[in-house]
Amino acid sequence: MADNSITLVGNLTRDPEIRFTATGRAVASFGIAVGRRYQVNGEWQEQTSYFNVTAWGQLGENAAATLAKGTRVVVTGRLEQREYTSREGEKRTAIDVIADELGPSLRWATAEVKRTPKTDGQSGGASASRPANSGTNPGTEATPFDGEEPF
Repeated sequence: MADNSITLVGNLTRDPEIRFTATGRAVASFGIAVGRRYQVNGEWQEQTSYFNVTAWGQLGENAAATLAKGTRVVVTGRLEQREYTSREGEKRTAIDVIADELGPSLRWATAEVKRTPKTDGQSGGASASRPANSGTNPGTEATPFDGEEPF
C-alpha cells in the first residue's frame, strides 16, 4: 500500500481564510512558500515552491485564530489532486496539501500554547456561543459555502 504523506516547512503567503460548510464544519485555506538554498559551482542558488494548504475542523479554526501571513509553519498532511476549469475554459490540474497537523516553527521564534476545550461531538466546529470569526487575524471573515473545497 502506498503512503501519501508530506511534511513541509515554510512561510505563510497569506492569512488563513476560514469558511464553514452548510453543515457547520470549518475549513481554513492558506498558502505556504517553501524555500531551498543550494550551491552550484560555488554560487548560492535559491528556489521557492508554493503550496495551497487546507485544514478542516478544529485544526482549521485553530490555524485561522493563530497563524498570520509570514508565520513560519510546519505542515504534515497528504497530497490531493483535483481538476478544475480555468476562466478561459481550459482544464487544469492542481495538487493541494490536506493538513493533518500543523504548528508554528520554533527554529527562530517562540510560541505560547493554549489548549482549546473539546466541543460537543463536533469535530471542533464553531460553537453557538463563539462568533464565527473569533480569531486574532483582522479582516478574516467567515463565509459559508456549499460544501465544496474553497479553491
